[in-house]
Amino acid sequence: MNDIYFEENYGKLYEDIENGKSEVFEYNSSIGKVFHLFIKREIPFSVNGKKYYDLVTPYGYGGPLIIECKEGYRVELVKNFEDEFQKYCNDNDIVSEFVRFHPIEGNAIDFKECYEINHIRNTVGTNLVDFNDPFQSEFSKSCRKNIRKALKEDISYKITKAPTDISEFKKIYYSTMNRNNADDYYYFNDDYFNRSVKLFRDNLLLVEAIYQGQTIAMGFYFIYGETIHIHLSGTLSEFLYLSPAYILRFAVTEWGKKNGYRLIHHGGGRTNDPKDSLFSFKKQFGKNTEFEFYIGKKIWNKYIYEKLCEINKVVEEDNYFPAYRSKNVKQESLV
Repeated sequence: MNDIYFEENYGKLYEDIENGKSEVFEYNSSIGKVFHLFIKREIPFSVNGKKYYDLVTPYGYGGPLIIECKEGYRVELVKNFEDEFQKYCNDNDIVSEFVRFHPIEGNAIDFKECYEINHIRNTVGTNLVDFNDPFQSEFSKSCRKNIRKALKEDISYKITKAPTDISEFKKIYYSTMNRNNADDYYYFNDDYFNRSVKLFRDNLLLVEAIYQGQTIAMGFYFIYGETIHIHLSGTLSEFLYLSPAYILRFAVTEWGKKNGYRLIHHGGGRTNDPKDSLFSFKKQFGKNTEFEFYIGKKIWNKYIYEKLCEINKVVEEDNYFPAYRSKNVKQESLV
């Protein structure tokens, strides 16, 4: 598969977080193949006593992906996929779908006639293959200054591929989440971490920033193919003044370049604001590399969608999708 986000076990990893069950729909024909991984969630209210469901991309990115296609048949393949997936949704009482398309794969463009797609923000990457020294070429001047200062303070780093023990990371991560009063959606529990190691140990990378013999910051990243995905990180509050978060990014850049990776993907901001503080922080590590992030919306059963909106006394035009969940759940478009 092209990336970790399209692995079936990745969907299973996020079943509890997305409050649903991971499923795969594969469309195969003489002109090509489409793979689609999603979480199927029960809608928390019924219509005339009958339960219905909606679909969402597992945490991160994904969406339907063309695996192969005969030249010149891409539009026809997507239309055929849409027709067959409509039948699947009808048979499985699926009302709507929210997709977070993969910014690196760029699969949103292929499916623009199938879904209502919107470019909501960009994500940031560090290009490791086109620059001899990504530190000089991709990192901002102020970022390089912060890193050099931290290194002069004798902060070192350690990288562990396929870790067996992530207990130290969990301590630092939870302390960071508590300090930031993080939303439950971003507060991963012990079961999540245990399953991560069980399902994806060979795809995990632990990065440590070390000061005076103590680990003061850590990163928990995914590696797959030629890409490194920045996933979770944390810093002990008493060492924030040393800016160890910069060392984590520097360390993984050095390691990734040395070990033949092509890209580090940092993701985007918390909001769609171009001046979002998290996006601005990430942009320091990728001056030249951005990807367009699209979301997709689809109503597969218009009649039931309208009924669900009526039941919850919401209008379909609300700035929320699916509108019938607007009073019950957190926004699902966060990445």
